[in-house]
Formats: sequence, structure tokens, C-alpha cells
Amino acid sequence: MSAAVDILSTAADRPPALDDTALFGHPRGLGLLFITEMWERFSYYGMRAILILYLTQALHWNTARAANLYGTYTMLVFLTPLIGGYLADRIIGTRRSLVIGGIIIAAGHFCLAVPSMTMFYTGLTLIIIGTGFFKPNVSTMVGQIYADGDSRRDAGFTIFYVGINTGAFLGGLVCGYLADQTRFGDRGWHWGFGAAGIGMILGLIVYVAFRDKYLPGIGVRATKQIPGVAAPIVAKDSKVALHATIGAAAGIAISVLLGGFDLLSAFVSATIGASLAVTILGSHGEERKRVIAIFIVAFFVVVFWACYEQAGSSMNLFAANNTDLQLGSFHIPAAWFQNVNPAVIVIFAPLFAWIWVKLNKMGREPSTAVKMVIGLALLGFGFVFMVIGGRRADNGMLVSPLWLVAAYTFHTWGELCLSPVGLSYVTKVAPVRFASLLMGVWFLANGAANKIAGTIAELTPTPGEAAAAPRGGFIGMLQHVAITNHGFYTIFLVMALSASLLMIFFVPTLKRLTSTVST
Repeated sequence: MSAAVDILSTAADRPPALDDTALFGHPRGLGLLFITEMWERFSYYGMRAILILYLTQALHWNTARAANLYGTYTMLVFLTPLIGGYLADRIIGTRRSLVIGGIIIAAGHFCLAVPSMTMFYTGLTLIIIGTGFFKPNVSTMVGQIYADGDSRRDAGFTIFYVGINTGAFLGGLVCGYLADQTRFGDRGWHWGFGAAGIGMILGLIVYVAFRDKYLPGIGVRATKQIPGVAAPIVAKDSKVALHATIGAAAGIAISVLLGGFDLLSAFVSATIGASLAVTILGSHGEERKRVIAIFIVAFFVVVFWACYEQAGSSMNLFAANNTDLQLGSFHIPAAWFQNVNPAVIVIFAPLFAWIWVKLNKMGREPSTAVKMVIGLALLGFGFVFMVIGGRRADNGMLVSPLWLVAAYTFHTWGELCLSPVGLSYVTKVAPVRFASLLMGVWFLANGAANKIAGTIAELTPTPGEAAAAPRGGFIGMLQHVAITNHGFYTIFLVMALSASLLMIFFVPTLKRLTSTVST
């Protein structure tokens, strides 16, 4: 069975297009992936900005039900890349997988544009499947552009991150405007969903038109080998299947012991268990150490995104229910607050990229782990503004939009310290034969975090809704704190700052585990 190929970082005959410096010191292929990802993120974040508002305002679901679906959907969007990454590594190739995924995503958005509950659920399902094929492979391609030891890699991923957030800003702006009921009524929701699909189609057209020119050999099948390209060593399929089976069975067993059996939990637990088993049991020596390092980092990534992803759920509802949206005669669409994050990234990402490069030249650039510590701390400080704003809302006030703007700004600075360098970290640390699979693991951490975020968001205090029925376990403990807005957001302040302090103690361990690569 053929596998997708990687550009050999040490090959003397690498295609010249991969080593040019025409794009602000980076290859032009980075710009192509920038544009492709920009339009895919336009589609995803445009739809994400209005999803929970559509559920609560158009379908009239209560907060708990809407947050539960939102959390499940966003979890699966990040979970399927694990499977898509594996298929790309082993069968399809990253280039072909990306195109397949984009087509399926666009079809999903166009289904959502049809006012029917059957089409609504069909659309969500297609987006989940399509993202699995698309998401891990575009990030892997960015890593393949750079040779080992290239100091531009972190800066390159930060530039790529600008593309992600340019798309997110435009998607939230366009889809949020179309979905604003004060302007277009209920039909606007479906116009917003349809606009997201158009964005995905535009991204595919640009990628297919220019990939051979600016990304020669990146993501092609081994049967189409070109100079400077070689297939990674792949473990025997029989061993992979055995390891995956053992891991999946163990994951399901642990899930049943912790919380009983249901189909979704079993699927998630099986996927997590299989990914752990395939990568850890299928590696040895230094490779295994590097795999373990990725899973340690993934734990802290889960905490970060579980807090951060309140943006699309509880903080989105806070904007709609507790924030003064009148700016003179102009009504601010609640979904537009989702644009603060990508706007801040577009403004500050070049500054952060410059800082990392400058510190690198001075020999003082912090390791990826230390950057993540800083990111978690900034995230925690952002929730200070939500706690203060929440206390004012608890007193019956419609609060200033500036509380949300300040919180999102700090959260975004934290994201810039964690997410782009985290993507870069996986491409540097992951063994070549597990490259896309471990990129899928990175998104798996995001998926688990999104489900946790949705579960906690079910506790969001909402005006006019009766208190939720008492729950047991850890969520039941949080329920006692979350009866007010300021209590609810205190949960995330404590989570983020505690994780930041804990990760400090893991920094030396991570350095030892990845001593053979520069992180």
C-alpha cells in the first residue's frame, strides 16, 4: 500500500519553489496554503459564529440543549481529522485528501442553506466528515515546506495563522451580518450558512489552480515521486491494526468504567485509545519519547481550548443577552464579537512572529513549552474582564461591549503564544511516519476540549430560563459556582491560571523528551 510522501528536508535536489524567499522571506507555497486555509476558515468560522444563536433564537432551543449540540459538533469537527490524517498518510495522500475534504465541506454548508431540519443535520454531518479530510493535511503541508532546522518555521506558521484568522474575520463579518434578524429576519440564517459554502469553493479553486507551481511534490502519492521526494517508512499494517484494536478496546473499557456506555463516548474513547496505542506502541527509543512529549503538550492544549472555546457558546450568548448592542442608531450583530479574535490576530501576529525571530537571533527565544505557559496565563487574565463584566450583568445591567473586547484581546494574545507554535511543534517533533496522524492527535485534543467546553457551557446563566436540574460529579460541583455570570467565568480563570502554573513544572521534562530536535 502506498503512502503519502514528505519532502526530504536533507535532499540536495529539493524543488527550487520550496526554497524561495519571495513571500516576506518565505516560499510562495506558504502564501498558497495561506489563501486556501483562509477560505476554509471563512466557511467554518462564519458558520460557527451564528450556530448557537440560530439554535437559541431561530429554533428556540434552551441554552443547555444548544450548548450540548454545539459542543458535540465542534468536538467532532476536530476529532475526524485524526481519521483523515491517518487515511492521508496511508492511502489517499495529503493533496488529494485536501480537495476531497473541501468539496464535502462546501456541500455541507449548502445543505444548511436549505430551511429543513433534515438538511440541517445532514449539513453538520458533511462538514464534520469533510473537515476530517481537509484540516490535518493543510497544516502538515506547511510543515513540509521547511527543511529541518529552518528557523523560519515558527514564523511561517504564525503567518499561516494570519490566513486562518483573516478567513475567520471575513466569515464572521459576512455570515454574522446576513444572519442578523433585525435586518433580514429568519431567512438571513440560511443566507449566512450558504455564504460559508461559497467561501470554501473559492479556496478550492485557488488551491487546485496553483498547487503544481508553488507546491511541487507536496502531498503527492509515492507513485508520483519527483526529485527530492521520498515515502516515509510505514509500520506493518498488521501491527498497526493490532495496536489500534488494543488501544480502542482499552479506551472503551475506561469510558464505561468512568461514565457508562453511550455510542458517542465509545467512539471518542476508542479513537483516543487507538491513536495512543498506534503511535506509542508503534515507535521506539527517541521516536517514542517525542510521541510522549506531544501527548503531554496535548493535555495542556485541552485545558486551553476548553476555556478559550467559550467564545462561540457562552460568550456568544453573553453578547446576545447581556451586552448593550446599540451603537447610536446602529445595532451591532451579536455574532460580530467573534471577529475581535481574528482581527487581533491579524494585527498582532506579525509582531509576535517578529518577536520570536528577533529573540532567536539573540539566542533568547523561549521554548515552545514556555510559550504555551505564557499563553495559558494570558488566557486566564482575559477571564478577569468576563468576571467583572459578569458581576455587572448579575446586577441587571446591559454591560459595555468593551468587557468582551478586552477579554477576547487577551485570549487572542494567549492563542498567539500557543496555537501557531503548537502546530509547528507537532511538525518538528512528530516522527515522519506518523506526521499526519499526530497532527490529527493535535486536533483530537481540540476536539476533546470543545466537548468539555460545550458541557460546561450548558451551565451558562441565561435570563428568562429556569435553573437546570442538579447534576452529579464534577459538573455538579461547577453548577454550584455557575449560578451567576461572574461565578461561571471564574471557573475558566482558575482553570487557565492553574494549568499555566502546572505546565511550568513540565518544561524540563519536555526538553529532555525532545532533546534530539530543536523546540
